[in-house]
Amino acid sequence: MAGDPAADEATVLAAALEVPAPRVAPRDDLSRWAGSGAMALTGAADGPPLAPGPPVASRLAAAAAVLAALSERVGSRVDVDGPALLGERAALRGLTRRGTVSAGGSCRMVRCTDGWVAVSLTRDDDWATVPAWLQRPADDWDDVAASVATRSGAEVADRAGLLGLAVAAVGPTGTPAPALPWRLTVTPGRRPLDRRRPLRVVDLSALWAGPLCAHLLARAGAEVVTVEDPQRHDGARVGDPHLHELLHAGHSVVPLPLSTDAGRRRLQELVLSADVVITAARARALDQLGLDPDVLLRYRPGLTCVVITGYGLRGADAARVGYGDDTAAAGGLVVPGDPPMFCADAVADPATGLYAALAALSLVAHGGGVADVAMRDVAAHLARAPRGSVRPATRDRHGAWCIDAYEGPVAVAPPRVRTRV
Repeated sequence: MAGDPAADEATVLAAALEVPAPRVAPRDDLSRWAGSGAMALTGAADGPPLAPGPPVASRLAAAAAVLAALSERVGSRVDVDGPALLGERAALRGLTRRGTVSAGGSCRMVRCTDGWVAVSLTRDDDWATVPAWLQRPADDWDDVAASVATRSGAEVADRAGLLGLAVAAVGPTGTPAPALPWRLTVTPGRRPLDRRRPLRVVDLSALWAGPLCAHLLARAGAEVVTVEDPQRHDGARVGDPHLHELLHAGHSVVPLPLSTDAGRRRLQELVLSADVVITAARARALDQLGLDPDVLLRYRPGLTCVVITGYGLRGADAARVGYGDDTAAAGGLVVPGDPPMFCADAVADPATGLYAALAALSLVAHGGGVADVAMRDVAAHLARAPRGSVRPATRDRHGAWCIDAYEGPVAVAPPRVRTRV
């Protein structure tokens, strides 16, 4: 099979991280996508499973291959099925495809005057903010749709951003995007990793992307300490308890009241004793906690700071809130059409966790630095050209969904959870 996009992606990532390109077992992208569980989550509820066009599964398979090679250099080899990570939450919660409604149900595609926006309303507080966002009463999704239909995507997204709502205009698909899904700043002249002890990781993140990054580092041999404010628990504890358990297994948990001076001092002590710190906080919150990455690196030579946000640590969109479905839409990682449909389940979350782990291990090997990993940029990286056409599955003679791939008909697999972690 010629032109395997996984080999191309592995070459790009390995060159950026200054490691030899690993070999990726050749396979057609449609076969990878159908076998991952993500295809079963993509498409309308009453329609066939879909392949979105760009070689998403192949690109994630390449990232997993580079992770295996890089983790072996730093600690223990981590072998993981990158594309299958997209379906783990769905497998644990019994989610399925819903087209213009996200698999998790909290995000929807809504028509505006010049296209579509992805609107995430995940909490009661979000719904309480909707009337201020729309400048009119709104009690349900029909009210939201009626109001958004009279406005441009930029208008509704910009006003939502000011109010802390996760709303994104659906980005273009297949257009040029940054070749890499992160921004890495390597600290010059720092000492290499001390291999006589395990990596020390302090995880300040929540939900999915950050904890997955920490989980993969733990698989590489790191000791992970999860910091959680008793007054502000990780929402995944209640919303996705099985996923939370999977991603935090074996980690130590340190409860710290971050609203107190004592709690913030203890947090800074933990961070300054770490090799890697993972956070999902935006720049303003990091400043309030005394955790500005540039300042930390002056006090803790060799520290690696992994900052996972919706739209990046710096820049015009840095203050915007984003979750896995709406940031994927912002990056163009959707099934194109009128209407566009969601791709997999909160796809930017697990994909970002995988790429963030890669970035962390690379910086550790180079003596520290800052990894700025934005979920929108990860989505844009996965959705970038070249891309093929949207491909639907068909029923075989037994009524099961399958797709005609390069190697022949391939069954569309359901989402699954890893049996060995």
